[in-house]
Amino acid sequence: MKYGLIGRSLSHSRSKEIHALLGNDAYELVELEPDELEGFFRRADFCGINVTIPYKEAAMRFCEPDEAARKIGCVNVVINDKGKLRGSNTDYYGFSYMAREAGIFFAGKKVAVLGSGGASKTAASVARDEGARDVAIISREGRERHGDLSSYRDAEILVNATPVGMFPKDSGQPVSLDDFPCLGAVMDVIYNPLNTSLIQSAVERGLKTATGLSMLVAQAARAHELFFDIARKAGARDDDGTTRALSQARRLFTGIALIGMPGCGKTTAGMELAKILGKNFIDTDLLAEELTGKKPGEIIAEKGEPFFREIERKAVALAAAKQGAVIATGGGAALFKENMDALRRNCAIYFLDCADSDLARHGRPLSANLSALRAQRQGLYESACHRKHWRAGGGIEETARALAELFDGDFPA
Repeated sequence: MKYGLIGRSLSHSRSKEIHALLGNDAYELVELEPDELEGFFRRADFCGINVTIPYKEAAMRFCEPDEAARKIGCVNVVINDKGKLRGSNTDYYGFSYMAREAGIFFAGKKVAVLGSGGASKTAASVARDEGARDVAIISREGRERHGDLSSYRDAEILVNATPVGMFPKDSGQPVSLDDFPCLGAVMDVIYNPLNTSLIQSAVERGLKTATGLSMLVAQAARAHELFFDIARKAGARDDDGTTRALSQARRLFTGIALIGMPGCGKTTAGMELAKILGKNFIDTDLLAEELTGKKPGEIIAEKGEPFFREIERKAVALAAAKQGAVIATGGGAALFKENMDALRRNCAIYFLDCADSDLARHGRPLSANLSALRAQRQGLYESACHRKHWRAGGGIEETARALAELFDGDFPA
C-alpha cells in the first residue's frame, strides 16, 4: 500500500471515494486488528496513511508527531519521510473548516463536546483555540458523564463526537436537545448518515448545524497535500480546494427520494433520473415485493393496508441507508414521519406532482377515490419535501431532466 486508511472496521468508510475526488486513485482501505498495529508500523511500507478509530492515539507511539498532534494527543496522518515516520492531525483543520463552512463560531461561547476519543479532543482543542469561553468534554467514561448534563444546560454549541447515531444504528441520538435550551448550533462529526437524527432534531428547532462530511473532506484535502507535498499557490484561498472537493462529495453521496401520489411517475422518472446522474436506482415497492413475494396491491388486498405499511417501513429504511441513490417511494410512504426522517438522513426529498387525470390507476386499490386520497396526502407531500416539481405534460425524459436540474442547483458539481 502506498496511500490509504488504517482502522479496525472500515466497511462504511468513504475515504477511498473522497481521495479519488482529490486525484489519488492509489488510496486503499486496510483493516487491522490491535495486535497487527505494531507490525504494520514497523514495516512502514507506505508513503502516507490516514489513521482512524480506534488507532489515532496508539499511532502516536510509532511516529514523531508534530506540535498540533502532540497538543491534541492523537494523529490521523502518518507520512513516511525516507524511513522516518512523521505524524500530523488534519482533523484539527477539518473540524475548524466544518464550523466555518456552517457559519458557526466559538468565540465567547460555552461549548459541550460529547465523547472521549480523538475526535472529541480535536473538537475541544479547536473550540479553545478559537476563543470559546468554556469547553467541557462530556463522556460516559471520563470525568464528566452524560448523566451530569444538567451542569451544561446553558451550552450554546453542542458537538457530538461519539458514534451514537452512526449507520447502521442511525435512529439513535446521544442526548435530547430539550436538555440544552440555550443552544444556537449543533455539530455532528458522523458522516454516515449525512444527516443524523441529532442534526435533524436541530434543524427542526431552527438551529445552525454542521455535519461530518465537511470535516471528513476537509481533513482528507489537507492529508492529500501532506501525502504529495503540495504547496498552495500564492494568492489562493486556504479553503479553495477543500470547498471544491466538498461540493463534489455532496453531489456524489447525497441521494434523491421521490415522493408523490400513486401513479405520478416516480418509478419511471426515477429510473431515468438515475441514468442521467449516474446513480443507483431503488424502488421501495419493489423492495417490499422482494420482502414478501407479492406486489403492494396484492399485499393490501390480502392482508390490509396496516400490514403493508409495516413492510413498506422496512423497505424505506433499507433504501434510505444507501447513500447516493435515487429512490422512488410508494404513494403512502410520506404518511409516516419515521419514513421521511429515514430518507432525510441521506437524501434530498423531491415531490413529483401532476394532475389527477395524469395519474396511473391500474393495480392501485387505494386510488379508487383520488379526491379523498389527494385531500389526505397533498399537505404531507408539501411539508415533507425539499423541492417540488409539477409534471405538466411532456414525457418521462423531460421530467427526469427537470429533476436533474433541481439536483444540479442544490448540489452543483
